[in-house]
This record gives sequence, structure tokens and C-alpha cells, in this order.
Amino acid sequence: MSSISSDLLTQDPTQTDSPQNRLSRVADNLLASFPPAEQLSSVEQCAIIARYSSVLEGNFIYWMTGAYLAAKSEEARSIIRENLFEEVRDCHPGMLRRFAMAAHAAPTASDALAVYPNLSQVRLFIGRLSPAPIVAMMAFFEDFIQRFMPYLAELAKRQGSVELEYTDVHSVCDSAHSQALFHALDAEMALSNEPAEDLFEGVYLLQALLHNIVSIDLAAKQESSAASRTGR
Repeated sequence: MSSISSDLLTQDPTQTDSPQNRLSRVADNLLASFPPAEQLSSVEQCAIIARYSSVLEGNFIYWMTGAYLAAKSEEARSIIRENLFEEVRDCHPGMLRRFAMAAHAAPTASDALAVYPNLSQVRLFIGRLSPAPIVAMMAFFEDFIQRFMPYLAELAKRQGSVELEYTDVHSVCDSAHSQALFHALDAEMALSNEPAEDLFEGVYLLQALLHNIVSIDLAAKQESSAASRTGR
């Protein structure tokens, strides 16, 4: 398990520090661990965009649907339903695909394989339909995404892209989404009989997947597929 999650694991789950504060620290630490965009090669920049797109385009709505199916409180279900409505109505997967293509980073089979093991663990976790832990994961993810958007946009700009609708939209809407989902988490925790130490299980799995997306150790292996994307 990543060292970034260790501060959560070693804390007493009964302490008064709120889940939102604890998860915000995880997001901060995770972002701080990423290499600066300007220190990455063009191949590495493309690989990050492609792996991110490979994960999000086909899975985010599935994850959020799992949260909706698992939620027990009407407050949480209403919040999640509104999020899903916006994702489908505005075709966010199509928005993400346009973003990746404009950055010459459309996902390939190599990108899908690079994230497959960690992505599978998240999918299996979602399939258990554990209410509060799923909502905690999605609240964390929405909070993380809106913080991650400037970094992702910078990677795309360095590929010569001006198609930034995806990052512009999510840097704004996900702030409201994350706050709403933290309210949904409060509602689910009030009804939950699950052990407090299990609340962040999905967060740890998602954190490992996000490390997988941004880690650059696989970039060299993807150079040929990235070159075919960019024509370089």
C-alpha cells in the first residue's frame, strides 16, 4: 500500500478529524507526488493523458452508478442522481475523448493494459456495493479531479492542444460535486453499520490506480504506441 495512505491508516478512526479533511490531505499529498509537467518528456505527457482517458472514459459513470445503487439514504441518492444526470446529459465521456485526441493521446491497447490490474481492483470493490465506502471513494475522486485539472490541462497544452473544454468544465463543476458528495457521505455514515476502518478502502484502491496513471516507469514501454499517436 502506498505511503501516502499511511497517515490515514495510522490515525484513530474515532478521532474528530472529519473524513473530508482527511481525504483532502490524501489528495494534496497525491498531487504533490506527481512529477512537474515540464520535467516530463512528450512521450510521458501523452502516456499520462492516455492512461487517464483509458480509465475515466469507460468507468466513471459505472463507478457513480455503483454508488447510486449502493446508497441507502435518499439524500445521497438524490445527490448522486444529479451527478449522473449531468455526466450523461453533457456527454462527459465524449468530452474527454475529444480532449485526448486533440492532445495526440487517444488511448491504445497498451494504455489499457498499463492500468488494468489496479483498475480491476477498483471495479471489484465497486461491485461489492458497500454504501459509505463507495460514496467516500467518489467524494475523494471528485475532490481530486478538480485539483488535478490544471496539471492535466498543462500536459495537453504542451502537446499543442487548445481543446480544453474537459479540463475547464471539470475544474469548476467538480468542486461543487465534491462538496455535495461529502454531504452524501455524511448521510450514508449516519446509516452505516460498517467498521470505521473500512471507510477508506476504496480510496486506497483508487489512490493506487491514480499513481499507476501518473507514474512514468511505464512510459518507455509505451513509446512506440505514443509515437504512433503523435506521428513523431
